[in-house]
Amino acid sequence: MARKITISKEMILDAALRLLIREGYSNVNIKTIAAELNCSTQPIAWHFENMDAMRTELAVFAEKYAKSKIEPAANASDSFFNMGRAYISLAVNEPKLFSYLYLGERPIAKPFTADTLTENAGDSEMIKMMERQTGLSCDETVTLVRNIIIYSHGLATMIATGVLDIGEKEAIEMILGLADRLVRTK
Repeated sequence: MARKITISKEMILDAALRLLIREGYSNVNIKTIAAELNCSTQPIAWHFENMDAMRTELAVFAEKYAKSKIEPAANASDSFFNMGRAYISLAVNEPKLFSYLYLGERPIAKPFTADTLTENAGDSEMIKMMERQTGLSCDETVTLVRNIIIYSHGLATMIATGVLDIGEKEAIEMILGLADRLVRTK
């Protein structure tokens, strides 16, 4: 009779994510995951070919977790705001996860350029909604979104790394203030 699986792949990824959030990526390994699950390393080795395979799946799992924190929105511009708020919230409340996802620790990270941040943005409903709300052209709106993303990332990075000690509400107000000033200068 085959052995019953008591530790699932999902349980392993959940434990690895908890470790990542609490202790950081450098502390996620087969022994710490096993300790988090209160089991031997055998189930982890059984579910994953090697630690690189587990880390790759953890990257996707962590990204889905972060995206699940974005509140659904009734319209495209609220969606953009909710995405920004979730981004700042992650930096404030789960800085080790923020560092992993957005500061180059994850194994499937993709480098961005100023242009690739808003690739295909001109086709998006969010951009069209923001054009109508601001009176800006498509190119101006794409530039606005790109600049807000870059500013927000810098602000969130400073919060997550402890360089800037401000709360979530103040960070959101700073971003909204910048967006307002950027729109008024066009």
